[in-house]
Amino acid sequence: MRRAGLLLAALLAPSAGATDLDDLLAALRRARTLEARGEVKITVLFPPRTVPTRTARRLPLVAFTPALITRNFTVSRTDGGAVAGRTTTRFDLLPKVGSRARWSLWVDQEWNIPLAYEERTATGDVARRAEFVTVNPKPVRVTVAVPARPVALRAAVDKALPGVALPAGFEPSGVTARADGGLTVSLTDGVNVLALVSAPRNVKAAPGVASRRVGTGFVWLVGNLPQDALAAALAGITGVDPSGLGTFVMPDASKQ
Repeated sequence: MRRAGLLLAALLAPSAGATDLDDLLAALRRARTLEARGEVKITVLFPPRTVPTRTARRLPLVAFTPALITRNFTVSRTDGGAVAGRTTTRFDLLPKVGSRARWSLWVDQEWNIPLAYEERTATGDVARRAEFVTVNPKPVRVTVAVPARPVALRAAVDKALPGVALPAGFEPSGVTARADGGLTVSLTDGVNVLALVSAPRNVKAAPGVASRRVGTGFVWLVGNLPQDALAAALAGITGVDPSGLGTFVMPDASKQ
């Protein structure tokens, strides 16, 4: 009996030699099928908004992309303390290169799913935080798909915006049609998301927004990066030819 108990404990224990990155990715995989519910406090400080805090029943979805997290981030763990009265482990994601935002996730030690996350700027200021204040006794079953990245999209973006220099670590993940006739290309490094926009009009100046005129229109880059990094990505663009992006374009989600 004792031998059987030891065998069961060994099977349930973390895999020998598993790294902090391995354990974080295991938690993100589990979060695609299991999710906590309760009361979540969500605070968004970037971009600035009149009412920065709201509540919800679940954590806002973040399109985590495991392959890009592995490539772009160093992961370390520490004791996360209690979140909504439950014991957690905190995983910190630090960018390997560039001035990208850094993240922390608090993962429930029993359920092995996130109960909180926090995004900070390259200078360490909180950009947004979401955490459970209270949590239901049991998580619920869900189905969350892994974000797909069309293999040929990067080449199509380079052709559509010749001279664009995507910030370090970022890859195109999708294209959306805009109501004004322009396009939005979503960029991801596995966690952070930027919006690369071609539009007939300029955008209002603000922190986290860079833009420049190209031909008869404008190109913007919006996201949690230093202003000089945003501007540098656009500085070399010599033209806009969106025709090659047609096969990747999805309808504007706000119109669906």
